[in-house]
Amino acid sequence: MPRYRIDIEYDGGAYAGWQRQADQHSVQAAIEQAIHGFCGEAVTIRGAGRTDAGVHARGQVAHFDLEREWQADRVMAAINAHLTSAGETVSVVAAQAVDAEFDARFSATARHYLYRILNRRAPPALERGQVWHVARKLDPDAMHAAAQALVGKHDFTTFRSVQCQSKSPVKTLDVLDVTRHGDVVEIRASARSFLHNQVRSMVGTLKRVGEGAWTAGDVSAALEAADRSACGPVAPPDGLFLMRVDY
Repeated sequence: MPRYRIDIEYDGGAYAGWQRQADQHSVQAAIEQAIHGFCGEAVTIRGAGRTDAGVHARGQVAHFDLEREWQADRVMAAINAHLTSAGETVSVVAAQAVDAEFDARFSATARHYLYRILNRRAPPALERGQVWHVARKLDPDAMHAAAQALVGKHDFTTFRSVQCQSKSPVKTLDVLDVTRHGDVVEIRASARSFLHNQVRSMVGTLKRVGEGAWTAGDVSAALEAADRSACGPVAPPDGLFLMRVDY
């Protein structure tokens, strides 16, 4: 049974997240319907990351098995044709045949996220739904310095959704960098895996530092508390992108 890997980008604004859900539109379901449309097979695809409602991707990865063997380029073109005709904001940007041991989720060695904050008084016109608009001036250097307290292996209970299904709150965060590029503050996070809402929770907390309401010490204390109530406000999904998955 041939297995295929697809690399995907999507605007998550119209979806209830990656994962298929009853009575709600999801990215997973949109792609599965497109696959069925071109080959008639009902498949379940596995994604590298279960992005939340409203979260975007430029480098999501998924795999699925088909009964019949197809050329990878044909798979990509056919899925995209059905996605386009259905009006989905999803695109398969690459496809390839892989061996049966490849698993988009469990074979991954790192996931890389980008969060974008539009930091200016004027609201976005061209990037609405693609950034978090924060009008108050932020200090990216203070945010970056505070972020380093979160890098490494920690109990991230404070930055974990109460709905998180992970067996352990302990994760190793490899990178958490904050930089400014004109009016945009970018927060880049890399790790083998993340907890539910972890990136958005960290971003919301670092925003408090950037506006002067919290110090780096407050971030360290919040982490050490291992208490969800110690977290800053959770950033909205608009500015979050799954950028790349490593294997």
